[in-house]
This record gives sequence, C-alpha cells and structure tokens, in this order.
Amino acid sequence: MTWLLVALGAALGAPARYLTDRAVQRRVSGTRPWGTVTVNVAGSLVLGVVASAAAGQGWAALVGTGFCGALTTYSTFGYETVKLAASDDAQGAAVNVGVSIVAGVAAAALGWWVGAAISR
Repeated sequence: MTWLLVALGAALGAPARYLTDRAVQRRVSGTRPWGTVTVNVAGSLVLGVVASAAAGQGWAALVGTGFCGALTTYSTFGYETVKLAASDDAQGAAVNVGVSIVAGVAAAALGWWVGAAISR
C-alpha cells in the first residue's frame, strides 16, 4: 500500500514542479534557472516539516517521498548548472550552486523547526 501513496504524491508533485517552474521563469528575465531553485527550496521546506513532525509512515510516503520526490529535482539542477557553465556563465553557475545549497539547507532547517513546533 505504501507504493500507492508514493505514486499518488508523485502524481501531484510532478505537475506542481512543472507549473511552478514555468510560472517563475515567466516572471524573471535572463537564463538563470530560478524555477528549479524555487521548487528545490520549497521541497526542502516541506520535507523538513514532514520529517520532523513525527508524521506517520503514510504521510511520509505520500508527502515526503512521493510529492517532494517529484517536486524537487537534483538532475535538472545539475544539468542547468553545467549548461550555465558551458555557455560561459561561470558566475551564473556558481550562483546557482551557492543559492541552491544554502537556501535548500536553510529551508529544510526551517521546515524541521516548524514541524517540531507542530508536533509538540
């Protein structure tokens, strides 16, 4: 039954990723991948909440593994970073890596704190 919860979460996370990425990229100029940064940071926040809120195995599978797994994307982050570097935008590649890592870890920590507060 857990696999079904993962699949349901992924079925919601994948379109959320696509729609969020497109909405962000329409609103910003340039070639920097702010849509991918946005979904990865948002997913880190949500996963932090779920991981620390002592959610049951079902919620962890549905939201943590399924939704966040489909919402976030390490492969696209890697690809877009290489693409920036290959197009002679080493600064953009470095900014993408720095912002993604720092903001993602900060969002996960904030989510962990929120989840811990909720579960008290």
